[in-house]
Amino acid sequence: MDNKPIDVARLGAIRCVIAPEPRTTLEGDQRRDREGNPLWITGLSVRQAEGRRTDVVHVVTSGQPQAVTEGVEVQVRNLWANEWAVDGRTGTTYRADAITPLSASGASSGPAAAAPGPRGKSAGGEA
Repeated sequence: MDNKPIDVARLGAIRCVIAPEPRTTLEGDQRRDREGNPLWITGLSVRQAEGRRTDVVHVVTSGQPQAVTEGVEVQVRNLWANEWAVDGRTGTTYRADAITPLSASGASSGPAAAAPGPRGKSAGGEA
């Protein structure tokens, strides 16, 4: 297992796309960390600072993130990626110390919505 810190300052906008849910075992019991704190999992979309690419990652925290709902822009504190391999399967899990909504004074709701237009075509010119 290889733990890697992630510099969230180098990422673009981070937004909640799946509200925090208890992280459970196959039997339905809530998982706990080594100190006995309940684990929660939150789906976040991460837009790269440059470009149009967006990824969705599922981030585990000890304790339930407060006031984090779908669509809210958030900040993530102390994010780590953990690569794993089990029975020939591999993947990456993400853990953070905290996920909190951006303050109302520092957050924006994003750019104003553009008028709908043709999808998949650039503006101007002929199709």
